[in-house]
Amino acid sequence: MKGARAEVFTALVDLENLLHTEGAIVKTLQRYLDTEEERLMKIRRLREGFRKLHNAVSKDAEDFVTNPVNAFLLVKMLTADWKVASALMSSAAGRQMVENITQAGRFRFPDEEDLTGAAVALLRLQDTYRLDTASLARGQIQGVKPSPELSAGDCFELGRQSYNNEDHYHTVLWMQEALDRVDEEVTKTADRVEILEYLAFSTFQQGNTRHALKLTNDLLAAVPDHPRAPGNKRYYEDAISKTELHKRGDDGDVPMDEAAVGKKHHGPDADSERGIYERLCRGEKFPPLYKDKDLTCQYRTNGSPFLLLQPAKEEVMFPKPRIVIYHDVMSKHEMDVVKLLAQPRLKRATVQNYKSGELEVANYRISKSAWLRNEEHGVIARVTRRIEHITGLSADTAEELQVVNYGIGGHYEPHFDFARREEKNAFQSLGTGNRIATWLNYMSDVPAGGATVFPQLRLTLWPEKGAAAFWYNLHRSGEGDMLTRHAACPVLAGSKWVSNKWFHERGQEFTRPCGTRIND
Repeated sequence: MKGARAEVFTALVDLENLLHTEGAIVKTLQRYLDTEEERLMKIRRLREGFRKLHNAVSKDAEDFVTNPVNAFLLVKMLTADWKVASALMSSAAGRQMVENITQAGRFRFPDEEDLTGAAVALLRLQDTYRLDTASLARGQIQGVKPSPELSAGDCFELGRQSYNNEDHYHTVLWMQEALDRVDEEVTKTADRVEILEYLAFSTFQQGNTRHALKLTNDLLAAVPDHPRAPGNKRYYEDAISKTELHKRGDDGDVPMDEAAVGKKHHGPDADSERGIYERLCRGEKFPPLYKDKDLTCQYRTNGSPFLLLQPAKEEVMFPKPRIVIYHDVMSKHEMDVVKLLAQPRLKRATVQNYKSGELEVANYRISKSAWLRNEEHGVIARVTRRIEHITGLSADTAEELQVVNYGIGGHYEPHFDFARREEKNAFQSLGTGNRIATWLNYMSDVPAGGATVFPQLRLTLWPEKGAAAFWYNLHRSGEGDMLTRHAACPVLAGSKWVSNKWFHERGQEFTRPCGTRIND
């Protein structure tokens, strides 16, 4: 170095000065070791989390992933937690190891979109089935095998995902749970200050400004020089001052209970379609809209020689529109073959945009689907023939068999199977008219959730492996039957497999002739 002299060995005083250098080196090395020990401790904690999850999965992989909390934990660990772990492996050897596992193509990693989807699915289940936040965090869901408890970090991630979706209601629920848990943790899995900041802002967005101010004061007590908290505090104080001024100027208003405001949620009205849909999904009972004598069970042959030796077991679930269940219409072997053929082709299910006519993915339909032709396997052709014999309809103009798998929180919100007049290009390319009828095979039992519900009829059909539901979507006049609007409830536990056969108008003229009135 310029100006430096390398002759310290010539005088004792210079050697004594080196002791200061040596002391600085000792401190520097100690700081480095402390930093490395902290880094390694973080890696060890992450490794322990991965190990616990791996051990739980190893006991029964299929059973493990059917629990929605487990599914979220698995996706989070392979996204957010792995991202932290790989960043901590900063040495050349560590970076090479990360590259070996992530770029070799041997292993599949979920991405941020998967993490968001898993979190939103869990929140959807929480709302639809009214799951308590604390119980959910403990891994307790009624009727479902328990999962490992969520850490403060896991709860924080659910809150963060809610915040990113501008869902401040769930942000408050999960950040509060994270705060409660981080205070009890010996080894912290989340930053208390960060939790407080998210919680304060979302509490304010929910209308509880006073509590937001209290949380911000707690944050400032922990970190007085926090970059954003002082500005937030002034903002909340100004908002409270304006509210107080407004109250003094308007004696006619009763002051609003801020604690109640802080818990507000854009939940559906109980008697709205959405509210009824969720109540049906939970299995709530409604006064029947039919007479018991109209619900019958019988063996159905339809005059078909195919059904003489083994008639279809028909159970009427609703008289008008007539919705029926046929029991034991698919064998285990047939269902296994259909699933096996469909699995390699499963893709995110789409819906048709009624304005543009284009197919697109939508948050109100979360599932994966594939289409199977009769020519692909004898089982597909056999199942189609059986459906023809039972319904009396021709499958010549029917759509291919659609196979659907609903995963974590998988659902399909209320919809019609038929195309309405305002829909653009609906089924025009097929040239076979509208969807006259729906046949729905249930190919798995679902431990919890996953019902098919008809909100206007107050009707719930629970999945029964091997059974099938059938109904006409159109009146005999060709007009759509608005009462057939239905939905697939979110899957709370397990995996739901179904397959649909949609029949079209063309080819059914003699089987189901037109009526003379609109609602025939």
